[in-house]
Amino acid sequence: MQDGSHPRPQLLRGDWTSLDGEWRFAYDDADEGLRRRWHADDAAFDRSIRVPFPPESPASGIGDTGHHPVVWYRRSFDVAAAPAGRRCLIHFGAVDHEAAVWVDGQLAGRHTGGYSPFTLDVTELLDGPGPHELVVRAADDPRDAEAPRGKQDWLPEPHAIWYHRSTGIWQTVWLETVAPQHIAALHWTSDIEAATVRGELRLARRPSAPLTLQAEWSLGEELLAASTLRLDSDHAAFGVELPALRDQHGRDRLLWSPGNPVLIDVTLRLMRGDDVIDEAASYLGIRSTAVDDASFLLNGYPVYLRAVLEQGYWPESHFTAPSDDARRAEVQLIKDLGFNAARIHQKAEDPRFLFWADRLGLMIWAETAAAAEFTPRAVRLLTAEWSALVERDRSHPCIVAWVPMNESWGVGDVAASRPQQHFVQAMASLTRALDPTRPVVSNDGWEHVDSDILTLHDYSSDPEELLARYGTAEALAAALAGRGPHGRRILVGERAEATAAARPVMISEFGGIAHRSAAGAWGYTVVDSDDEYRQRLEGLFAAIRRCAGIRGFCYTQLSDTLQESNGLLTGSREPKLPVPVLRAIVTGGPSR
Repeated sequence: MQDGSHPRPQLLRGDWTSLDGEWRFAYDDADEGLRRRWHADDAAFDRSIRVPFPPESPASGIGDTGHHPVVWYRRSFDVAAAPAGRRCLIHFGAVDHEAAVWVDGQLAGRHTGGYSPFTLDVTELLDGPGPHELVVRAADDPRDAEAPRGKQDWLPEPHAIWYHRSTGIWQTVWLETVAPQHIAALHWTSDIEAATVRGELRLARRPSAPLTLQAEWSLGEELLAASTLRLDSDHAAFGVELPALRDQHGRDRLLWSPGNPVLIDVTLRLMRGDDVIDEAASYLGIRSTAVDDASFLLNGYPVYLRAVLEQGYWPESHFTAPSDDARRAEVQLIKDLGFNAARIHQKAEDPRFLFWADRLGLMIWAETAAAAEFTPRAVRLLTAEWSALVERDRSHPCIVAWVPMNESWGVGDVAASRPQQHFVQAMASLTRALDPTRPVVSNDGWEHVDSDILTLHDYSSDPEELLARYGTAEALAAALAGRGPHGRRILVGERAEATAAARPVMISEFGGIAHRSAAGAWGYTVVDSDDEYRQRLEGLFAAIRRCAGIRGFCYTQLSDTLQESNGLLTGSREPKLPVPVLRAIVTGGPSR
């Protein structure tokens, strides 16, 4: 498996071209571009932008953080010489929030959802190899409280825990040429006890005559399995036995975990007779996740989660990582600090970040951005976006839990509102329908309607207070049955209350300590010196570990983000204490 830089690392082909880089750009504050047909006229494009960085960020070359609800992009592209009959696809990683795309002045398609990917087949709009003109209009009203926006601020300047917006294109754009019939989607699951892996694929179209799929699974030079499948439909599920998994004492080398992030390479060939019409590479990690006996299980064994809250925000590039090297370094640094997991907070991370979590061995709690209001439109938007994201990411072994909602954002009256309870439970059930292999946290922090893991948020700065609340079985049971430190009920509805005892409990937000030396320091607790900072950290982490009924934690947060300066690292990812010291605090081990 090649590291490379492919934007879709679990279904990659060689014939692709990045469209990132310099584009022409225009603001459309009066929303007149459609009426004036900017998609067919380049006169309005009065500046340039560096894609995929959002225009609010310095990395984009613009750095304008004001309210601009409509923006336009334009660039030329060529289609490399390719055999006749191939299709040209343009892939967008994410465009916030509504996108319309034209090629050579003709509408290619539209998409709604600021965090989910979309692909357009533009073949019929092209006349020759090029150059061709690609135009994108993105609409993202910062005052739209129904659209999923997460921590993007609706005010002109960031305040409290809210950050600058990421309008328009903020993930990679790329072009791919493929055969008319090709593998359009691919997903993996595994069954350790049955010694099998299972693939699900979808073709670009229903075949007019049966096709053959040849698949090989390998670990380095070792061929683990091979199979051949007849395809009569545009979608199929197929399984293969891996004999190496049958050996109970030898199979651990094949099982993915933070300590052994082994990935199995897969080669796929789609055949028509003796002709290969499509060839793609993929990978998978063999592992299982479950909850049982009030524990979180990885590969059948209890694992204590040591997680950190990951906002995924960068000073120079905002919600877009500055480079793929930065993503890899971020994952590695999280592990170096002693964490075995990260909780992605109020955004959907780039698949390249998930690739490095797969490759380096970091467990991920996957979340997405919430809306701020509960309306039928808000329900439709979040349901569609979450479904697309689960579909995109469910093959990544690093993801060990899904978190469709956080702290009742967008469902602020869920404790009393039956419609909102129905929505939260529906989101949890929808997630399990799309992916039955992972636990689901229906509403992280409090007001759990239907969660497989019960999570609490507690920003007390007093270790003894944490121990008093959660240190004994009786105290923990009382905490779950009542209201948490934020005055919110932990369990809502009959289902949540009836099954509380069987599920693991984790403190999924705590800490939030800021150092007063940071400009405009904001945190749940603010300290004045390095010594006080270290002592507070040591006390809080030690208290959480002493709570016998707690099965994991998530510290707030990894890095400072604008005015929210409660990270273990600065915004530029400099540790506030030496990494060995922080690692010893996180793990409870010796400082090395």
